[in-house]
Amino acid sequence: MLSLYSLAIGFPAPILLALLLNEVGCRVFSKTVQMVTFAPYFISTVVMVGMMLQVLAPRGGFINNIITILGGQPVNFIGEASMFRMIYVLSGVWQGMGYGSVLYIAVLSSIDKNLYEAAFIDGANRIQKIMHIDIPTIAPTITLSLIMSIGGIMNIGADKVYLLQNNLNLVKSEVIATYVYKVGLLRNEYSFSTAVNLFNTVINFFLLVMVNKICQKISDTSMW
Repeated sequence: MLSLYSLAIGFPAPILLALLLNEVGCRVFSKTVQMVTFAPYFISTVVMVGMMLQVLAPRGGFINNIITILGGQPVNFIGEASMFRMIYVLSGVWQGMGYGSVLYIAVLSSIDKNLYEAAFIDGANRIQKIMHIDIPTIAPTITLSLIMSIGGIMNIGADKVYLLQNNLNLVKSEVIATYVYKVGLLRNEYSFSTAVNLFNTVINFFLLVMVNKICQKISDTSMW
């Protein structure tokens, strides 16, 4: 579920950011936004989680301070199992959106300006330019990124999940990576944890091949 939510929200976010920045006329503003959105990618996972715990803390946290000022009751965001997926996915989007948009921005920058001029002469608005020029240009890149994203849909890293994990949200925060860590290293069941990890890899390989075949038939774009 974490992978599906991350794919549904996190995959289109860099594409939308790249399309929006491509439409900005002020180069200084565009570069500034690109730098600000790109910077969080270099924050380490430990520091990232520490920032989240501080901002979302039930007492003294920035979000709960706002809720209290507005007359509400503090919420234990990290302790609420129902909020774990939202916190994980949105923080991941914030951290990786700028980095993910770099590839799309590079492709968009290579578009011939004469295409935009011809579209303007034909009376096309901005939405039509995006639909008929920008998106078709980055479509092969989107396809390859989608194949790789779905191919690794079972590979959620253990570090961020484990640092955010507690007994209150465990029902929604336990993933294969953390399970393998607990079984293999904490319980010393090395053979069982290896089998789980191998099974996980087989599923990823199957998904990668399947999605690659589907994309090849639909759009003639594939990894091989």
